[in-house]
Amino acid sequence: MGTFAIHNTIINQIDKFRKHCLWRGADINAQQRPKAAWIGVGRSKEEGGLGVLNLKTQNEALLLKHLFKFFNKEAIPWVSLVSKSYYSSGILPP
Repeated sequence: MGTFAIHNTIINQIDKFRKHCLWRGADINAQQRPKAAWIGVGRSKEEGGLGVLNLKTQNEALLLKHLFKFFNKEAIPWVSLVSKSYYSSGILPP
């Protein structure tokens, strides 16, 4: 999840499975109503929610973390490899 952008349809499907697991448990065909709104479940525990992470926000944050490491030229093997292979002139594309 941290290296590639996950498509919205995949995130929606994962959220669907998480909702079913949270509300229905082992019985996937249960027709009972949810006991809490999904928006409330995503709130932090301090705010009264369950602290379930928003996958879209989490994925974007992890991708930005990689970008931060690349632009700050941290001493990580993949950063030096990409810099030497594609940006050997030292100029980043606009």
